[in-house]
Amino acid sequence: MRPENLLHRPTHTQYCTLGCPILDDFLGGGIPCNSITELVAESGCGKTQLSLQLLFTAQLPLHLNGLSASSLYLYSEYPFPNRRLDQLVESFRSSHPILFASSRDPRDYIFTRNCQTAQDLLDVLLLLESRLEKPKETRLDIKLIVIDSIAALFRSDFDNNPTDLKRRSSLFFKISSILKSHARRRGIAIVVTNQVVDSFEDNHGSSGVRVGNLESLYTSGRRVLPALGLSWANCVNSRLFLSRHEVIEGVENGLPDSDYSGYVSRRKRRELHVVFAPHLPHSSCEFVIRREGVFGVDECL
Repeated sequence: MRPENLLHRPTHTQYCTLGCPILDDFLGGGIPCNSITELVAESGCGKTQLSLQLLFTAQLPLHLNGLSASSLYLYSEYPFPNRRLDQLVESFRSSHPILFASSRDPRDYIFTRNCQTAQDLLDVLLLLESRLEKPKETRLDIKLIVIDSIAALFRSDFDNNPTDLKRRSSLFFKISSILKSHARRRGIAIVVTNQVVDSFEDNHGSSGVRVGNLESLYTSGRRVLPALGLSWANCVNSRLFLSRHEVIEGVENGLPDSDYSGYVSRRKRRELHVVFAPHLPHSSCEFVIRREGVFGVDECL
């Protein structure tokens, strides 16, 4: 990796809408191009849901805050979410009937590739370089690359010894260097999903190093840390954390006692947190997952 001349960076950053004004406002316009945005969460929190939604919003024209381009979805875990993809096709066709007419299938503008190892991913990214040089000839006018997920690629191929850890870190930097090169040279938005691991330490994380704005990350009543450690944290530009907690409604002060006879309901509350980002302060936003997609919750309602 080479040092970057900040004077040569673009003065205007383009953003890809998430398809929800509340989430776009929360993120300062959406997912930024020219950089790597990481979505960190435990399974079932919605990181793949958001990733799939972006594959469609990237196709929206520029005046609707889309990228007017195709997307590349690199997935490392089975099964491929075909059913959810079909549901989102119906949703976006109904919300944008002129753009997504029945004669135009949005899935034709989504390229997919399975990667089973970190070396597979590296090979695909190297091959992509030549394809992106001539997008009209290869029909790869790609402005969004999604990797879902990065942790799965390193989960089984490396042991916890100095040699493997060094080799793993080297692959981290190679992969992130290529991704950042694609992002800067062609204005591509890069989205990478990552998993979490349980934290049993009393300090802020690995070696007591605090990464980002949040002192600790909590989801489902557990304290967690993003997978892949500090080396990978230094490879991404922005980190967003998705959490999930059970909320009890109908009781004013905590849990109901044995004499309580009123109505009690339980629901899952999902929140999106900014852990670190060069253009955003620390903040949180509640969101919900519906058949039609992922939507932010207006706090004023």
